[in-house]
Amino acid sequence: MPLLSCTARTCVYNKDEYCSKGDILVEGRSATAADETSCSSFKERSRDSVSDAACYDCGCRTIDVDCKAQECTFNREEKCHADKITITGSAATRSADTKCGSFELER
Repeated sequence: MPLLSCTARTCVYNKDEYCSKGDILVEGRSATAADETSCSSFKERSRDSVSDAACYDCGCRTIDVDCKAQECTFNREEKCHADKITITGSAATRSADTKCGSFELER
């Protein structure tokens, strides 16, 4: 499982820049650049979701990452095999505002 860093501070699962969900899905089946990917597990933090966030309390450093980005060098059978990945989107309000900053086009 990759070491995951997440700058999407507006996500309900973000705890100290780690993901407390335990697993995520990176979308972008035909992506050829990081900007064409997104974290489909993103859920915007809201007043109502703040209390819900207490149930997601692991602040996981390594998590299971499913990945649909077929052209990424780290994708093997739709699982991420990078040592470390970063999900970016510090002001995200929806999944499309995030991206996998560790995406590398397979050569």
